[in-house]
Amino acid sequence: MEELTSVSENFNWIENLAIEELNMDEAGIVHLNDHIDPVYYLEESSIQFMDKLKDLLEGYVSRFNQFRCNNSGNGQIKMFKISGSVNDFMLFRNSLRLIFSRKNSDLITIGFLSNSDGRFAPRLRGNLNQSGNHEIKAHIGPFNEITWLFEGRDINVIAMAKYYFTEFIRNSAR
Repeated sequence: MEELTSVSENFNWIENLAIEELNMDEAGIVHLNDHIDPVYYLEESSIQFMDKLKDLLEGYVSRFNQFRCNNSGNGQIKMFKISGSVNDFMLFRNSLRLIFSRKNSDLITIGFLSNSDGRFAPRLRGNLNQSGNHEIKAHIGPFNEITWLFEGRDINVIAMAKYYFTEFIRNSAR
């Protein structure tokens, strides 16, 4: 998977490390092993992953709506934040929802919700009728390196966003 952060974001950890040390000096509390626990890194990575995905899809929605929709708004795609969550969101058009949800810091689910058909998964090559959701899972490598996997394979977030957006357009056109 391509790098999700910019060069300047890659140095945020140094700033955090310096602030933690200053706080340690002031409070007298020493945290020697926090960097070994991957929980913080999983949370940060899953939020960044969802933000990147949302940014891509916002661009696709805007562009699609510019080309497709007339002044009445027929066929327009809407994007909503899901309340009570850090950064879950959904696309909506013609009573179909494509929902992107962080179930926990190492699991992101993606699925359709339709008023008529209920919940179903986006189609995959070779498996066109799948129930449930797709699951994107975090894998923690050495040195707390986190990669995101679908069915055990590394993913490219840009290709993934294009795929789900296209699948949403095809299913919501009905």
